[in-house]
Amino acid sequence: MTRTWEGLAGRLLLATAVFLHRTATSEAATRRLLQWRNAALRSAHRRGVPVEVLASRTRLTQGWVRQVVTRGGPPVVDEAA
Repeated sequence: MTRTWEGLAGRLLLATAVFLHRTATSEAATRRLLQWRNAALRSAHRRGVPVEVLASRTRLTQGWVRQVVTRGGPPVVDEAA
């Protein structure tokens, strides 16, 4: 993290992402909160928080976080036939 304010902003956005990740409840609320969480993860990553820290704090896999951060959405899950 290069600047102190960017580092602080990244950590606050990470805390927001963790809070939103852990408080998702109903289907509509879940969708909305996960979109906000993903946006907060992307913002925190843009401000210098590494994927490893994002994954460990949200208890998500690093691959999942990388998909969200780089592509703007969760990875596509193939359904079994």
